[in-house]
Amino acid sequence: MTDPIADLLTRIRNALMARHPSVLAPSSTLKVAIAQILRDEGFIRGFEVSRGNGPKRSLRLHLLYDEQHQPIITSLQRVSKPGLRIYVGQTEIPRHYGGLGISILSTSKGVMTGKRAWRERIGGEILCHVR
Repeated sequence: MTDPIADLLTRIRNALMARHPSVLAPSSTLKVAIAQILRDEGFIRGFEVSRGNGPKRSLRLHLLYDEQHQPIITSLQRVSKPGLRIYVGQTEIPRHYGGLGISILSTSKGVMTGKRAWRERIGGEILCHVR
């Protein structure tokens, strides 16, 4: 697999379209950090990391829907790819959908939202946009 972050986002998008209550994906430190941001920002109900068969760990994301059973996450878009990395400085961090969505950045201080990176005055690689 050349892009595990894109694989995670695609699994989430597919599960949301099929209205699944949760989605299972291979786990990594970066994916867990993204899941923590999605939980803290209210896009998913929660997540858990479990050890499967063998040494591999798996990440289960519990998806969130509104009263009409419509997904809370309406858009997941991968920005920086292995073939084309997108880096921004502190002043260039985009506001996604006029503040309704978030940008997730990988910075020298860890994975964080664009708003937090702007407050801490650091830039980094834009991983994805969520709305």
